Amino acid sequence: MPSAADLADLRAFADDLADAARAVILPHFRSDVAVTVKDGPRGGFDPVTVADRAAEETIRRLIEARFPDHGIIGEEFGMKPAASPYSWVLDPIDGTRAFIAGLPLWGVLIALTYDGKPVLGIIDQPYIGERFTGWIADHDRGAALTTASGVRALKTRACARLTDAVVATTDATLFDGAEAGGFEQVRQTAKLARYGCDCYAYAMVALGGVDLVIESGLAPWDVAALAPVIAGAGGEITDWRGRALDPDFFANASARAQIIAAGDPRPRDEALVALRRAAKSGEAR
Repeated sequence: MPSAADLADLRAFADDLADAARAVILPHFRSDVAVTVKDGPRGGFDPVTVADRAAEETIRRLIEARFPDHGIIGEEFGMKPAASPYSWVLDPIDGTRAFIAGLPLWGVLIALTYDGKPVLGIIDQPYIGERFTGWIADHDRGAALTTASGVRALKTRACARLTDAVVATTDATLFDGAEAGGFEQVRQTAKLARYGCDCYAYAMVALGGVDLVIESGLAPWDVAALAPVIAGAGGEITDWRGRALDPDFFANASARAQIIAAGDPRPRDEALVALRRAAKSGEAR
């Protein structure tokens, strides 16, 4: 685990990375940006834009100039092996579908892992001007929201039971077969379900507006930045069996996970009763 002093310096550098990504991405938002369709892991429409690629290129260039021994794994340009315990995990625009639709629910995800464990995460929404940061250091952890108005600490909210919970997922099409049935059981029990928020739903767990986010088929770059933000605010991300994600998951570009993010373990444990039956062995690695 890095020291608090070391991680404070890296947090400042991560802010510089997020600022640089903002400058690259914002001119393309709500513009006639060209869209390319990739081959998604489950087929269907998996878009990427020039903003995704330019932002990741910019972030990578800054990391390689400042920390040439750090590893990098990114959605658009793959993996650079590490020569130190540190690796950066990047999703330049999480929520590209929202981005091309003009919806401000996408975000820049920047994570730093130490020996495979996420210790620093940023969820940045450039258009709204909100930056959610979480950190886990030796004897220090926390999470904060930074806006033009200042900085405030983040804390998840208490939720005693699933019937009181606000549940979110990006899209019901994330779920196949038994997964869909498991999520539907949770949705019917919960007080409220919301869709289409991508990484912003996880930021709302840290802020105390959402209690659970349930998703499947997520890659390392989809998850790594979220984990320290939620953990720093008092929550937790696990797989659908209630297990912590293995550090190897965050270094494996082909790995995919079924995850549940929770602000309070009590509704999470109720939801896991339904989700465990749909959990795929080996899905989270």
